[in-house]
Amino acid sequence: MPETWTRPYEPGAGRWLVIAWEAPALALLGWSTARKFALSGTGVWIMVAVLAAIWLIGAWRILRMGVYAGADGVLIRGLLRSRTLRWQEVAHVHLHKATHRLGPWEIESGLTVLIERRDGSMVNTELWAQGVDFHRRPRVFRAVYRELRALHLDAVTG
Repeated sequence: MPETWTRPYEPGAGRWLVIAWEAPALALLGWSTARKFALSGTGVWIMVAVLAAIWLIGAWRILRMGVYAGADGVLIRGLLRSRTLRWQEVAHVHLHKATHRLGPWEIESGLTVLIERRDGSMVNTELWAQGVDFHRRPRVFRAVYRELRALHLDAVTG
């Protein structure tokens, strides 16, 4: 696998909103934890350091999340794990209209890009038409989908 990967799109502004939202949420968690357990002095500083480290690591992972492509395959970086697939392992790259069931109702959540492996299993990607990267940018979403399909087709046929 190549060591250099390119993300075929610019991350959306929504990522910064998520990161900005997490800071006061963790601050509220820290404040309520300090009050609940009557922490003071060194205990508070240790908790602040741990929460700050969690926020920094989480922000770094959120900024790196996404789908990266290369000549030999695709790299899918999630919040907690990353996964690499060679193009030869991929049977199809296609759009999927995602729906969720809530009792008797089906709720549509929009289009996502799924990768079908040759063994029949499906791999979810971080590409969602209504997500933080593509919300209000449907042309970019479609362009990324077409580029992934083209890269897959080039690798398989040629």
